[in-house]
Order: sequence, then structure tokens, then C-alpha cells
Amino acid sequence: AAMAAQPGATVDLGVYDRFHVHAQMEHLQTKYHGTGGADTSKWEWATNIHRDTMASHVGHYTRLAYFALCENEPVARVRFNCLQAMIQPCGKPPARKDDMED
Repeated sequence: AAMAAQPGATVDLGVYDRFHVHAQMEHLQTKYHGTGGADTSKWEWATNIHRDTMASHVGHYTRLAYFALCENEPVARVRFNCLQAMIQPCGKPPARKDDMED
């Protein structure tokens, strides 16, 4: 009988498997901009997620119509609000360490 994994136990990946997973992640990160990369900050990642969500809302008219109905607003107003929310969805970017040294 196979032993069940204990909660909190780590899975031992071989060197090849670990390299393969990292290679797949790097491939996805170069292929799709929104997936970020090793140097992507938390703010950049969150901004990408928020913008992708708002763009999806704007791109699907039925979803906009649903939001408009729930908010008792015209569809055009909800669309405008979504577009406005894409400008700085997570606030101003934090100061970079590079900028502070100058």
C-alpha cells in the first residue's frame, strides 16, 4: 500500500525536475508579460492583476451590463469607471532603491 503524504511534508524533486519547473516558469514569464519575472515587485504584479481584471470587465459587455444593473448606473459610466481604475489601480509606485541613491 502506498503511504499517504504527511501534512507539511515537502516533496523531494530531483535536480532535473526542479530545473524543468524553473525553465517552464521562465518560458511563461517571457511569453506573457503579466506573469512577471524574478525582478517584478509586489506593486508591479498587483498593478498588472488589477489592470487585467478591469480590461476583462471592459471587454465583456454582459459583465458591464450586470455591474451597471447592480450599481444602478448606465453601462457607459461603469465602463468609464473601470477605465479610470486602470490608471493607477494600486496607487503611486513605491520609491525604488535606485532612485534613493541618486
